[in-house]
Amino acid sequence: MVSCLDVDANRLIENVAKKLEEMQIEKPEFSNFVKSGAHKERPPTQKNFWYIRCASVLRHTYARGNVGTNRLRRHYGGRKSRGVKPEKHVKAGGSLIRKAMQSLEKAGLVEKKKKGRELTAKGKKLLDQCAKEIEKK
Repeated sequence: MVSCLDVDANRLIENVAKKLEEMQIEKPEFSNFVKSGAHKERPPTQKNFWYIRCASVLRHTYARGNVGTNRLRRHYGGRKSRGVKPEKHVKAGGSLIRKAMQSLEKAGLVEKKKKGRELTAKGKKLLDQCAKEIEKK
């Protein structure tokens, strides 16, 4: 059986993002206008950025198990240009990640635990189905 870790991550995330769009996951109004972190200069230009980020959060949760907002902030962070000073790693913004986790929780793909959130059976099934579709192609 094929798991989501066996296929190309970019193709899997694109496929899962399309499925999440069809499921009509809640999308906050501000998600098109804000930067994803202090290390970015501009907001995302992709039309389906929200669904791509939600799919990426799902895959990360599948791979790592129990994850919280702070761990995901570190994962999505990056190098901040500070002019003539050396670059420094900066965490991503927490609001987008938190809202993504909350909307995935409402859809039943992720459930809240004592610390962080874990994937539900429905979430695992969605990721494995998408991985299977990619493997067939």
